[in-house]
Formats: sequence, structure tokens, C-alpha cells
Amino acid sequence: MQPGQDAPQPSVIRRSAHLLRLLAAREPEGATTTQLATAAAIPRPTAHRLLSALQDEGLVERDNATGAWHLGPECFLLGAAATTRHDITPAARAAVLRIARETGESAFFSIRRGDETVCVLREDGSFPIRSHVLHEGIRFPLGVASAGLTILAFLPEPRREAYLARTDLVGAYGEQHSASALRKRVAATRERGFAVNPGLLVVGSWGLGAAVFDAHGQPYGALSITGIEARLAPPRQAELGRLLLEAAHTLSTSSATGSTPGRARS
Repeated sequence: MQPGQDAPQPSVIRRSAHLLRLLAAREPEGATTTQLATAAAIPRPTAHRLLSALQDEGLVERDNATGAWHLGPECFLLGAAATTRHDITPAARAAVLRIARETGESAFFSIRRGDETVCVLREDGSFPIRSHVLHEGIRFPLGVASAGLTILAFLPEPRREAYLARTDLVGAYGEQHSASALRKRVAATRERGFAVNPGLLVVGSWGLGAAVFDAHGQPYGALSITGIEARLAPPRQAELGRLLLEAAHTLSTSSATGSTPGRARS
């Protein structure tokens, strides 16, 4: 870009894709035009114009009673067509189910997409008190929540440092997510083997996460559990961490010998 030139504006496709991702993270409640425009940092008329165009293609639909937008039927059809290439392996589903049954906590499988993690599987355990911080479709930046922290911790150091240099999480998530604070938690995660989120998103809601690696030794996903502090704090924490690490190792081994679901973008 030459001096004096305006910065290039995001393309219509990029803005539309961003709106679809924002909607996916807000299902099943959906979101209003104003909420989506604010989250996407675009003018409300622009958001409405893009959403209306997506509605014409069946990619979103609007609840006339509430005014909330939702993902449309065409998204389901596209997702179904993509499962032949990006399906979550039966092993991942089995791992999440087993963890939930054996621990009684809510268990999750998340995958890395660029600088974010996306929760793609959830299974609730038998313990009656549950956290609703994570649900299928929700996205967090790397370093946020136990899944994002464990993936960040096991990225190659140059890639991890480049991410920390270009990313500011303090405004949205507080000082506990500054680069220096994250570096300390990354070091503890690498030493421990699994990540611990001691209620940094919601007070009292803890999370543990273990990275899942692809055939090249890169973290592409994470298994995690959430629960109240009394159930995830030491000494039970070590037992739960070992269970997560064993399940993550099994998934990593299957990835090394077969296809990797949801391969991340670098």
C-alpha cells in the first residue's frame, strides 16, 4: 500500500463470513441486527444489507416475532456435504462421551481454526451443577478457556510469540489474559501437560484441557472438561488431568494414522 492510500476495506465475502461465524456462536438464541453489527464492528445498515442477502440465499433466516437472526437451512445442507472431508471422527465422539461418563463433568472437543478455537462437541455428565460457558459453535481466541490455552501452549514457540505480539485480549477478557500472564500459564501448562482455567471466564467455573495433535505434531484440537471449583481443584485435578491426557493421546495417535478432522489453518 502506497503512502496516503486508504487501508483496504474488508470484502463483502469476508464480512458475510464473519456474520455467519458470529451467528453460529450465538445459536440457539440467535442475535439481532444491532448485536451482530456491534460484534462485527460494522454499521447497522451494512449488517442488515448483508444479512438480507444471506437470507435470500437461505444461509440465514429471521424470527419475525423476536427479530433475531439464525443460521438458515442452507448452512445445514452445506455442513452435511462437508462432513465427508471434515467430519469429527467417531474416536472424538467416543472420547467426549467416555470423559463425561467417568468424571460426571461436562466434556468437550474443540478444534483450532486460525487464531480461535471452536467447540464442536459437548456431552454433559451426571453431576447436576453444570457450566454453560461452552457450547457447540462457540468460539474463543487462543489462550482463552482451557482448550485455547492448551493449544496455544503447544504451538511452536515462534508461532506462539507471533500470536501474542499481534493479539490484545485484555480489553475483552481482563489483565489475566495479558501477554505476560499468558506466557506464565503457557509455561505451567507445558510443565503440567494439561491446561487449567481457574474460573477466569466465569467465577467458580473451572476448566481443564489437553491438546490433541495431528500427524505432524501440531495441536489441532483439545479435549476439555468444565465444572465447579470444588470438583476440578486439587487433588482431583491431577486425576482428571491424567484422564484427559490419556484420551488426547489416543486421539492424537489415531490422527497420526488417519485423517485429521477439521484441520486447522496456520
